[in-house]
Amino acid sequence: MADHLAIHPDNLATTNKWSITQDYLNIQDSNTAAHDDFYVRNEQKLTDIRRKFTNIKQDPLECLKLVDAVQKAGIEYHFKDEIDAILKRQYVATMTKSPDHKQQDLFELSLSFRLLRQQGYYVPADVFDNFTDKEGKFSEKLGQDIRGLMGLYEASQFIVEGEDVLEEAEDFSRRILNLQLNTFDGDHYEAKIVRHTLRHPYHKSLARSTAKEFMRNNSVDLNACGNVLQELAEMDFDMVQCIHQKELLEISRWWKELGLAKELKFARDQPLKWHMWTMAALTDPSLSMQRIELTKPISLIYIIDDIFDVYGTLDELALFTQAVNRWEVGAMEQLPDYMKMCFKALYDITNEIGNKVHVKYGWNPVTSLQKAWASLFDAFLVEAEWFASGHVPKADEYLKNGIISSGAHVVLVHMFFLLGEGRNKESANIVDDYPGIITSVATILRLWDDLGSAKDENQDGHDGSYITCYMKEHEDCSVEIAKRHVYKMISEAWKRLNKECLSPNAYSLTFKKASLNLARMVSLMYSYDENQGLPQLEEHIKSMV
Repeated sequence: MADHLAIHPDNLATTNKWSITQDYLNIQDSNTAAHDDFYVRNEQKLTDIRRKFTNIKQDPLECLKLVDAVQKAGIEYHFKDEIDAILKRQYVATMTKSPDHKQQDLFELSLSFRLLRQQGYYVPADVFDNFTDKEGKFSEKLGQDIRGLMGLYEASQFIVEGEDVLEEAEDFSRRILNLQLNTFDGDHYEAKIVRHTLRHPYHKSLARSTAKEFMRNNSVDLNACGNVLQELAEMDFDMVQCIHQKELLEISRWWKELGLAKELKFARDQPLKWHMWTMAALTDPSLSMQRIELTKPISLIYIIDDIFDVYGTLDELALFTQAVNRWEVGAMEQLPDYMKMCFKALYDITNEIGNKVHVKYGWNPVTSLQKAWASLFDAFLVEAEWFASGHVPKADEYLKNGIISSGAHVVLVHMFFLLGEGRNKESANIVDDYPGIITSVATILRLWDDLGSAKDENQDGHDGSYITCYMKEHEDCSVEIAKRHVYKMISEAWKRLNKECLSPNAYSLTFKKASLNLARMVSLMYSYDENQGLPQLEEHIKSMV
């Protein structure tokens, strides 16, 4: 890296693909009367659903089904109190097994288990033992219970390490459901639902991206309530879309004023793509400020990654890293002009976010934020030194550093404080020390990124990959075997993340859900097609803005 790498003109066109164009900024100003009418109708439908929650209070299964429906429709934030009350009652009933607690069928047990673990309640996996034999195998008699098997498959996604019965549950339900698919016509109503369940289990999918499919496939099962739910979900989508468009307008203005895209021609110019991370993670419409502020460090992670990966010389990168570790304005004097501009942006934005958090919550996290950035720069520099020397590290060594260089720690630390989680030194220390919830998300991100068959948007960089390191370490290993190994590692990381999200822990439900959403977003961000495009991400963007 003695010289700056050449910038390919074709690459610039590709990286600009994710700019915020006027198409995303067509915010419609409705007249006051129409606006008022919309909110009156919206409030009426919210009242209808709340009344439904009250009317079915004595029927645990119907309560669980309604909770599941509003969550899958992406509108659960309207019904937090109702959902909390239902799941608390269900948890007590499940754990105490009172005399009047009736035997649940496979569907009801699976639904209860999934919703409780989703909420952070630890329910032991042995609740499924009634459906297995002495060897821990599920009975083949369950083969005709399609609804129960889909529920079992969904429940199995909440597995943590050591839960053999859930391993068996996933293998069994997937195998039987795939066999059942062969007996359906391609357009069969039930076949569509089964296929969607297998491809997009709820726990590993973004609710907003699958909400329309859920409502379309399940409107028959939801009876009269389904019409109200569907109408409410559609109204909510319009309202949230308007909020997202306003956010994009602000992000677009901020990004242009920052000026990095104009000065750093080699770097990615993708503010739309960067903001998609925060829209996915923080789904509550009320968290608009947090989404906008979190997009700023995410943008800088991508820009700094390009400086390390495609442009900076090793000497410049070492100086850049030293400056960030010193965290003084004077430290940038020795940097080249393009790095000075980036360092100033990083320094100013970090301090601005720290001050905003301080005003809102009474604690300035700038020390924690600076530590996170310093760790990221250190990890980037290690990778740059590996490439410059031709060194291919051991796979474990690569991954240990790659978990940090993924940038997930920087993102989640900022999110932690923007959500008001860390309000004193003790709580700040939680995220400073790379807790399991952060390293699990970072592992999923790093390994998914490395699985990509294409480099990100034609960025001709040299930051290595886990697969390359693994294959060098295991000389007889094929690419396919290495990929299977990586998929297994991602699965294990999900188990650890599931465990981190169970109570008791130091995190709010909002932070846990946001961390899970980042992990869910990863596959959309790195599922490249043969043309190095991201068709799934493009579809998701259409569903959001």
